[in-house]
Amino acid sequence: MRLFNKTPEFRFMNKRFLAFGLSGLVIAAGIVGFFTRGFNLGIDFTGGTMIEVAFKQPTRVADLRDRLGKVGMSKAVIQAVGSEGDKFFIKTLTVVDAEEMDKKLDALDQVANTIRRSLMSPDDLEAMDAGRVDLNNIAEKALEDFFVSNGIPGEDARSGAARVISLRKRSQTGLIGDMAELESLDLKKRLLTQLNDKAFLGDFTFLSVESVGPQVGKDLRTKTTLATVWVLLGMLIYIGFRFKFIYGLAAVITLLHDVLVCLSAIIFFNIEMSLPVVAALLTIVGYSLNDTIVIFDRVRDNVKSMRRHGAGEIIDTSINQTLSRTLVTSLTTLLTVLCLFFLGGEVIHTFSATLIVGIIVGTYSSVFQSCAWLMNWERFFLGRKKNIRK
Repeated sequence: MRLFNKTPEFRFMNKRFLAFGLSGLVIAAGIVGFFTRGFNLGIDFTGGTMIEVAFKQPTRVADLRDRLGKVGMSKAVIQAVGSEGDKFFIKTLTVVDAEEMDKKLDALDQVANTIRRSLMSPDDLEAMDAGRVDLNNIAEKALEDFFVSNGIPGEDARSGAARVISLRKRSQTGLIGDMAELESLDLKKRLLTQLNDKAFLGDFTFLSVESVGPQVGKDLRTKTTLATVWVLLGMLIYIGFRFKFIYGLAAVITLLHDVLVCLSAIIFFNIEMSLPVVAALLTIVGYSLNDTIVIFDRVRDNVKSMRRHGAGEIIDTSINQTLSRTLVTSLTTLLTVLCLFFLGGEVIHTFSATLIVGIIVGTYSSVFQSCAWLMNWERFFLGRKKNIRK
């Protein structure tokens, strides 16, 4: 597919120093932001607990923050999911010294229970303290143990617990709305009696609970840095082997540029740094390199066929010859990622946002960084000391 009726004749290399200046300003601003604000690290890197909670009735963030503040969690991050006001992410972050890690690991296991009690109504708290169980929050094994402790045989207890939890999972909200719904489970009368007498339905449920210890977060930070370094080194070796070392050096500088610009954007837009964001950064590295290799391959061919031409004209011709391919690939990929961003939900929001930035930056850098560095090192990649400039 071609976007142009004939090969364009844009002079990209005339703008390379402007591009260097623009990229330098963005990266410099990112460095300043890093030392003044730092990254918005998620629980993957700091340790902590993330809970997805669903309510029967719409709830306000301010109300949740007020309840959490009463148990000393006023700094927890609360993020609404969708526009209905009935689902939220609650994230509590912790950064601790090595000497305190063992204590904090035990504390992380108690965070979810503390949050659960803080969100319960006074009536539900009274019922739980009286020994009744919340069917909207109890785990399957805990419900089975509850049945057994009340004289229900093991097999009946196991079957009954599984059916109750399956009813909760089948619900669109993850909640059992009314005790009458239990009638549809065809439970034995003795089980129903126990549930009606000693159970209640809470106003919310924890759809997921994820806890990460601080030591794990520290290890992930180290491994993430090493993964990025090894990727860049591997790219240098690969391109140096396929083309020339000078091509590989230009490509690695470009990839480093892409990573730094994307990290700057993450700081500017306060995107939470998490494992999906790291995955997006590594995806961007591969995406940007692919387009760079296509252009480099054309440059290598044109160096042989345009022996009497200067570096600027060879590079500009190569970029123009591959421009349709570059734009079509970038636009179609960008449209796909935009769909993920707007329709994919909150879970992959940071991942798709990072990819959007990366695709734009990767397309720009393939032209104005990788090729521009070759232009600066023309004597080395052309293999001759004098060039005819046009």
